[in-house]
Parts: sequence; structure tokens; C-alpha cells
Amino acid sequence: MGIPRRDAQGNLPKPKSPKRAGIYPSRPFPTPTWDTVAELCALTKMPVVLKGILIREDAERAVQAGAAGIIVSSHGARQLDHVGATVEALPEVVEGAQGRIPVLVDGGIRRGTDILKCLALGAKAVCIARPYLYGLTAVGGRGVERVLQLMKTELALDLALAGVPNLAAIDRSLVRIRGEQRRS
Repeated sequence: MGIPRRDAQGNLPKPKSPKRAGIYPSRPFPTPTWDTVAELCALTKMPVVLKGILIREDAERAVQAGAAGIIVSSHGARQLDHVGATVEALPEVVEGAQGRIPVLVDGGIRRGTDILKCLALGAKAVCIARPYLYGLTAVGGRGVERVLQLMKTELALDLALAGVPNLAAIDRSLVRIRGEQRRS
């Protein structure tokens, strides 16, 4: 395959008949469906991880479609500014996945306590975009290292304060959700 030809302005040519998505006719690429996800999972040997899962039913659909993992994310609430916090959606999504695939969480992770809460609510891992970007912006690579060091130190201190010896010992008892009935 050669380099794609460009027009006189240096732009790549537009497809002759792009697929259009439902009520958004100007949108050049259709929104993926659960069938699309299943097809992608069947076509590749690479693990497919879906980001943007916020409800139990979508976690269940992701498992059925063959996803290798899911990330609870509101994409920084950029698509819908009124969407709830990812930590609020996390327990429901974990319940929907039922341990069949790992659930990660992205969004609002700023401190060690945030990591502890997410792990206690069932996340297998957390994603921390903004904190490391702040470190990168402030002092480059050393800033990223410092942010990660601070978060690791905070998490270790939080574990000690909670009386938890290690990450494997973190459980749901460490978190209470407002309005939730405490189990005896």
C-alpha cells in the first residue's frame, strides 16, 4: 500500500459514500452497536476493553459481547455535563460484570483515598489522567513521577489508617454510600 493521495490543498479525499448515523446525517461514522462490539471481539485476538460504561445493563452487554474488560467513565463529563460521578456508577457496573471481566474506573481520581474507595467498591484498577497531566505540565517527566509517588504514598497511608494490611485486603466494608442501608 502506498501513501494515500491528497488533493491540491493537501487534504485526504472524503469517502464517496460514507455511512451516515440515524438522526445525525452529517456524522460520517455510525455509532457502534452491541453487535458491532461483538463483531470486533470476534475479529481480533487482542483484548477489547470498553470505556464509558455507566450502568449495570451495559456491563452485562459488554460481557455478552465478549469484551475483555470495561472502564467506568463519563469521559470527563464532556459529552453530558450532568452525568453522575463515576464512583457513584461503579458499584452498579461491578454488579453487572459479576466478576466475569475486570472493571476499571476513570474519572475523579485525585488522591489515595479516591483509589482506596474505588478498589473497595470493586474496581480492579483505577485510571488517573488529570493528576499525571498536571505533573507533566508543571515539571515534565519528573512531575509525572512525583504525582505517582504522592498517590502511592497517600494510598499506603490510607491503608494503614483504615487498618488494612495490603491491597488484597481492601473490601466493601471500607465505604458507605449515602442513603444505602448498612448490612449487619
